[in-house]
Amino acid sequence: MIPGCVPWPAETARRHRELGLWTGQTLDVLLRAHGERTALVSGGVRRTYRELADRAARLAAGFHDLGVRRGDRVIVQLPNTPDLIDTLFALLTLGAPPVLALPPHRRDEIGHLAAHTEAVAYVIPAVHQGFDHRELAREISGPKHVVVAGEPGEFTPLSSLYAEPADLERPEPGDVALFLLSGGTTGRSKLIPRTHDDYLCNLRLSAANARLGPDDVYLAALPIAHNYALGCPGVLGTLHAGGSVVLTPTPSPDDAFPLIESERVTVTGLVPSLALLWTEAASWSSYDLSSLRLVQLGGASVSPELARDVGERLGRVQQSFGMAEGLLSQSPPDDSPELLATAQGRPLSEHDEVRIVNEAGDDLPTGEVGELLVRGPYTIRGYFRAEEHNARAFTADGFFRTGDLARRTETGHLVICGRVKDVINRGGDKVPAEEVEEHLLAHPHVRAAAVVPVPDPYLGERTCAYVVARGGPPTSRDIDTFMRERGVAAYKIPDRVVVVPSLPLTPVGKVDKARLRSETP
Repeated sequence: MIPGCVPWPAETARRHRELGLWTGQTLDVLLRAHGERTALVSGGVRRTYRELADRAARLAAGFHDLGVRRGDRVIVQLPNTPDLIDTLFALLTLGAPPVLALPPHRRDEIGHLAAHTEAVAYVIPAVHQGFDHRELAREISGPKHVVVAGEPGEFTPLSSLYAEPADLERPEPGDVALFLLSGGTTGRSKLIPRTHDDYLCNLRLSAANARLGPDDVYLAALPIAHNYALGCPGVLGTLHAGGSVVLTPTPSPDDAFPLIESERVTVTGLVPSLALLWTEAASWSSYDLSSLRLVQLGGASVSPELARDVGERLGRVQQSFGMAEGLLSQSPPDDSPELLATAQGRPLSEHDEVRIVNEAGDDLPTGEVGELLVRGPYTIRGYFRAEEHNARAFTADGFFRTGDLARRTETGHLVICGRVKDVINRGGDKVPAEEVEEHLLAHPHVRAAAVVPVPDPYLGERTCAYVVARGGPPTSRDIDTFMRERGVAAYKIPDRVVVVPSLPLTPVGKVDKARLRSETP
């Protein structure tokens, strides 16, 4: 294990292998079994499994020639393109875990990742959606190499790294395969180390539950850097099953619907805001969407009405609740329409251990709402280099405190009822309130700040910042400009700014966010 990662207890790891939950393989095995079948479709690019495996091997050799070695961390910030697939599998082959940054991340987030992981390289597009990532790379210190997909400027072009395959040191199944980012609980996102063993278990279980097979075609509408679109079952689960992955430049119906028709897409995953847009567009679109057999809904709270609409207009719904740290709870194939609309599925493995507890940590009976605690064969035992936080986020016996409020039904389904964590779920993007407040407090005209969610019919939640001014009150435009200059991702910038004379406090002197939420018009 990489120093700073929490290892699995030896006895637990042995039991997972004996039970066949961990198969002793590495993630690059996904490209080895299906030969000439179509693996990837993107624009004019169509690649077989054999071609993907060859490109990954050649690119792994190129990264090795650059000086990247097993155990080194590489920040990868690429959109949904063939370059991302090549880079991901090259680094998995090399045993250099990719740190999967999101396309909207900017200097603040990337700088933190570079320092925290001691990354040796940073892989970016030249320009994406009008933003020049090379300018961002010039502001980031730490990585020795910047690799660019596209016009590289003074950096290393990704295309130049494809070399003759070499006999490289192989990663072990227990090695960290990749790092995902947490949605954040307090402060900055934590790094989630997923091993080859546990992540293969993750995607295998979700692919089996979705009944994925070689004839399935998965549309990656959401960013692949998200756990949801990567392995739940997502891109990797589809490749495990021998199916085909289709990449769309944007998730809009204008781009996605023609691909669904032409490629006969059978499965996709959506967040509620996108599902709402798709169901509305499907009512007037002339594209043939009849090939869709399964539409996952996850990433944010799903209303029963939306779940029913998706089932009627797009394809059978599968509710998907989960977290990059591990546990997946997804609708079984035989769920009734009522359960599909009202419950967030069942944990995928009989070896997932689920507890619902009260504030004292006592287990609650079926049907009562409490905090969800989980432990299992694909749920991590600790964040990377976060010893102090791990002591709070995990129990002494290894249960992860999810921060979600949930209840369990008599059928074993989970119903998610809210969050203990102070995180705003803005259309599937997790916005840590404390992190945003820290940025606001750095503004010269902000004395105090509190960020709370406000309901939104499209995104589910938007962010509202209550600020106490220091001197002249800042406007929403002032805050927007200030945070962009600090290099903050756009989705974290408050949607609304309200200037107040003071913030309400609880009897113990903490900001009363419950009152702010209830009073927000």
